[in-house]
Amino acid sequence: MASRPPSGKPPDGRPEGLPDVAMLAEMASALYSMGLEQLGDRAAEKAVPTPGPAFPTGVQSVPLGAPTLPAMPSPARLPSTPRAPAEMSPSSPYYFMGEASAWRPPADTQPGAQGLVGRDDPTGLGDSDYPGYYFIHERHRPAAPVEPSGFDVDAVRQDFPILAERVNGHQLVWFDNAATTQKPQAVIDRLVWFYTHENSNIHRAAHELAARATDAFEAARAKVAAFLGAPGPDNIVFVRGATEAINLVAQSWGRANIGAGDEIVISHLEHHANIVPWQQLAAEKGAKLRVVPVDDSGQIILAAYRELVNERTRLVAMAHVSNALGTIVPVREVVEVARAAGACVLIDGAQSVAHERVNVTTLDPDFYVFSGHKVFGPTGIGALYGKAEVLESMPPWQGGGSMIRDVTLDKSTFQAPPARFEAGTGNIADAIGLGAALDYLQRIGLDNVARYEHDLLRYATEHLLRVPGLRLIGTAPAKASVLSFVLSGHTPEQVGKALNREGIAVRAGHHCAHPILRRYGLEATVRSSLAMYNTRGEVDQLVDALRRLATGRPAANLLAR
Repeated sequence: MASRPPSGKPPDGRPEGLPDVAMLAEMASALYSMGLEQLGDRAAEKAVPTPGPAFPTGVQSVPLGAPTLPAMPSPARLPSTPRAPAEMSPSSPYYFMGEASAWRPPADTQPGAQGLVGRDDPTGLGDSDYPGYYFIHERHRPAAPVEPSGFDVDAVRQDFPILAERVNGHQLVWFDNAATTQKPQAVIDRLVWFYTHENSNIHRAAHELAARATDAFEAARAKVAAFLGAPGPDNIVFVRGATEAINLVAQSWGRANIGAGDEIVISHLEHHANIVPWQQLAAEKGAKLRVVPVDDSGQIILAAYRELVNERTRLVAMAHVSNALGTIVPVREVVEVARAAGACVLIDGAQSVAHERVNVTTLDPDFYVFSGHKVFGPTGIGALYGKAEVLESMPPWQGGGSMIRDVTLDKSTFQAPPARFEAGTGNIADAIGLGAALDYLQRIGLDNVARYEHDLLRYATEHLLRVPGLRLIGTAPAKASVLSFVLSGHTPEQVGKALNREGIAVRAGHHCAHPILRRYGLEATVRSSLAMYNTRGEVDQLVDALRRLATGRPAANLLAR
C-alpha cells in the first residue's frame, strides 16, 4: 500500500498535509475487503494526518469525496463527457456532480434512497466510527434521509463547506446572497477536477485534453439552455456576468437598432447595470430613456407602463426581481405590452434564477441575462439568452479569435452565434463550474427551493417587523428573498458592522440601485437576502441581534469599537 513520505513536501507537488488520492483509493478498497471487524485497527495504523482543526472522534459519518470502490457499479461513459473521476462519489443526498462530470450516480444513490451512499452501502462503512480522517466529520452528514419530493435544509447545508466558517467567534450566517451566493462542494470539486484532468484551451485542437475541455464547456452551454428552457445551446452566449450581457446587447443590437427619437423603457427598480448602458446608448444615438414608476410597496405601476410604451419604443429592459427590494416584476405582462408595440425585450434575471423556475420560451423575451455567482456558481461567468433570429441579426461586439470564420488582410467574416459573440479565450473552467451549479440546483428542485424560501421570507418578514424602530423598504406582495430595511438611530453601515461582529453577513449601502432607494428618500439600506441554505434559526439570530441593537442592550457597545 502506498504511504506518505515521513516529512517534507509530497513528491507529486501536493501541499503538505493533504492526502494522496491514489493512496486513499487503495486504502478504501483494502478496508472494504477486510470487513468491519478489522476497521478500527487498520484505520489507526494508516490514518491520514488531519489538516486544520482536529475533528472529534467517534462521529458517525460517511466520507466526503471518498474513492469509488470496485463494488460500486460503473455507469457507461456517455458521449461528449470526460472520463469518470474515480475518487468522486456522493457524501449526502444533495452532493452530486451529475452531468458536470463523467461520474453518474447509480439509481439507488438518488435523494431519498436509504442511506447516504446507496441502499447496499458499497463502501462497507455504514454507520461505524471512523476517526482520524480529514474528509469524515459530522457536519458532512444530514440528520436524516431526504424524501425525493421534499426539502431538507440541514442536508443542503452539509454541501456548503463555508457555512461551517467562524467569524468573530460565531458560526457564519450568510445573508448576503443577493450580492453573491456560496458554492456547494460539487462546484468546488468540479473546478478542481477540470484543472487537474481537463485543463486546455477549447476547439480546433487534436489532442485529448482539448477534447475533454471542449466537451465539458459545450455541455455546460447545453445545461444553461435546459435550465432556462431555451430551444437549444446556440441560444446561449457565455459572458462574464449579467452586466457584460447587457452591455453586449446595448453595443451590438442597440447600436444597430436604436436611432434618433427612439425610446428605451426601463423601470425605477433597475440595478445600475440595467440603467447606465442604456443612458450611454441613448446619449450616443439621440434616443430617449423612459422610466416606469413604482408604487409605495415597490411594484411597478402597470397602467403607467402601458401608457409609456408606444410606436417609438424600440426596447424594454427590466429586472425580473429587484436586487434592492426583492420585488418580483410581472414579466409576462411586461413582454405582452412590449410585443403589442413591436418592441424588443431584455429581462435581467440575475436575482431570479436561483429562486424560481424560469422558462424563456414561455416568458418570451428577446434576451434574458444572469450571473453564475448569484446561482451558486463561480464568479466571472454568466449567460446571455437570445432568440435565434435576433442573435443572428446582430453584428459582433468584440473582434479576435474564436469568433471569426475567415480573415484576410482585406476583410473578415464571422461565425454564427453564439461563437460570434465569444471573442478570445473564454472563462472555460468557470463555465463548467456553472454547469455543475445548475446540475446541483436542478437535482434539488427549484420548486422545492421556491416553496422553502417563500416560507422563510414570510417568517423573516413577520419577525423583523417586531424589531423596534425597524422599517422595511419594499413590501410588494410578490417578493423574492430580499429584505431591505433601516433601523432608527443607526446608519446602515453601523448596523452592518454590529451584525458582522456577531458573525452575520448583510449588505449595507445603495446596492447599485440609487434611483429606487432615492424613491424612498434614502441613500442606503441594510439588505438581508436569503438563500436555500438559510434557516429560521439564523433569522432568529438576526432578529435578536437587531432587537438588542435597537433597544441599546448588550450589543449596543459594539458600535463604539
